[in-house]
Amino acid sequence: MAPESSGSPQGGWSIIGAIFINLAMLYGVWYSYSVFLVALLREFGWDRSVVAGGFSVFLLIHGSVSPMAGWLAERLRPRRPLLAGAALLGIGLLLTAETTEWWHLYVAFGGITAMGVGIAGWVPSVVIVRGWFPDRVGTAVGIASAGIGVGISGLVPLAQFLIEWCGWRWAFRILAVLIVGWVVPATVWLIRDPPTPQADSSAMPRDGQPLPQTGVSWTLAHAVRDRHYWALAGVFFTGNVVTQMLLVHQVAYLVDHGMPVLAAAAVGSVVGVASIVGKMTWGVLSDRTGREVAYSLAFGCVVASIGVLALAGAHPTSALPYLYGVLIGLGYGGTSPLTPAAASDLFSGPNFATIFGTLYALLCLGAAVGSWGAGKIFDLTGGYAAALWVAFASALLAPMFMWLAAPRHPHPPPDNR
Repeated sequence: MAPESSGSPQGGWSIIGAIFINLAMLYGVWYSYSVFLVALLREFGWDRSVVAGGFSVFLLIHGSVSPMAGWLAERLRPRRPLLAGAALLGIGLLLTAETTEWWHLYVAFGGITAMGVGIAGWVPSVVIVRGWFPDRVGTAVGIASAGIGVGISGLVPLAQFLIEWCGWRWAFRILAVLIVGWVVPATVWLIRDPPTPQADSSAMPRDGQPLPQTGVSWTLAHAVRDRHYWALAGVFFTGNVVTQMLLVHQVAYLVDHGMPVLAAAAVGSVVGVASIVGKMTWGVLSDRTGREVAYSLAFGCVVASIGVLALAGAHPTSALPYLYGVLIGLGYGGTSPLTPAAASDLFSGPNFATIFGTLYALLCLGAAVGSWGAGKIFDLTGGYAAALWVAFASALLAPMFMWLAAPRHPHPPPDNR
């Protein structure tokens, strides 16, 4: 039996609407770091790799708690982690506002805030959305994840406005109040856990034909011994090396090449709007044509965005920075709906949340490598040229890994291991 929402989806769609705004708030913090990075560089004069390192620590801690977030979502149901994580996030942002040394930034933002976003964010949200719409995972996750695009297009320029109006410390404090003030009551009053266990839909791929039943469900032990898991891990890792490298450093890159800070922040807003279109488009398309085709098209946009960004450095007052924003937004938009949908195709069952949590940890590792690596390359070479080549190579590898993972051919776990 499918979850109740499959028969009467109105309740499920209203919950997705609440998660849409939750994700806008939670991940607006993530992507607003690109403008805080510039403010922190100006105030403290730290090396760029040091300030970018704070975000890399954020990503590593965020990723490390993701398996725990999946485990908690399975054992306690996903709404409780949302509440606990929101409280941690608020505390972390308030402490970040008190930063005077680099390690304060690493502990408060990189540690406490990251734990809050990790526990309240993507993993439990995917579990809820997938539980309500098991047969339309790409579409439903695409719509919910479009909230992240709203967060990019809204909170990034808002953060820059707050920094210029009242300073970066008060910007962190105001964001803490806004985010916790929405996420906690929304989770209590608007979001509901999936009405039935997800195990009921564990063997239903996109074409509607059930997989052969073997009497066993996917476990983490089964998954990590399967080649499809590691191919999908390659997707999670390489796809986020390139996207997070670009999204974290795009404002600093454009400012370095002569673009005003507010205009560079506006490019971030363009990225957010374009990613809304991308998340919805690629999610719906993947339910119809397959994850591999949609992901490859999305990363074609990422590859094109890298070339346009290189040109934008030479012509910062032209329309090229905004064309870059459109292309990276569309391309990056494919990562949010397609990676969890592919994981759902391959590793459905009652242990999906834990398996997905480990894959998401590898996503965050890739994001950390990309964001810190670009900063280190800048410190060593005085520019981002080499980092753009790393981004280009990663953008080519990610869709190759998706074809190797082959979510179009889901298979049951072996029962002889």
